[in-house]
Amino acid sequence: MEKYYIVDSSMLPAVIEKVIAARTLLENGSVKQVSEAVKQVGISRGTYYKYKDLVFAADSQPATRKAVISLMLHHSRGVLSEVLAALSHAAANILTINQNIPIHEWASVTISFDVSSLTGTLDDLTAALKVLNGVSDVRLLAVE
Repeated sequence: MEKYYIVDSSMLPAVIEKVIAARTLLENGSVKQVSEAVKQVGISRGTYYKYKDLVFAADSQPATRKAVISLMLHHSRGVLSEVLAALSHAAANILTINQNIPIHEWASVTISFDVSSLTGTLDDLTAALKVLNGVSDVRLLAVE
């Protein structure tokens, strides 16, 4: 099993930061070729290839928390829209929606969403969804 550490950059050789800088130049399109990137940051191609898949900058973005729910929705106009409005009202950011075809007027729907900015608890949200007209069997499947 691999081990990962977050280490202050002052503890690492300068070449590590240069490898990350070279990869960033390539990823954002500032340069087209590895030779251009390594020349710009001042390292050899060999050094770049030695470390490129082993070192990464810590993500500066706040970590997102995700949740997945499943629901059964009645095949009526506006039911999914009401669910989405309830999620929006709770400040959930929708990531994916998967809806199956309705069978016997009910469709299975799975929704994944970011709950980092949720204005209440997941229990509050599922309770709000359960009382919507045309919604049944609301289940929280996963939280990350």
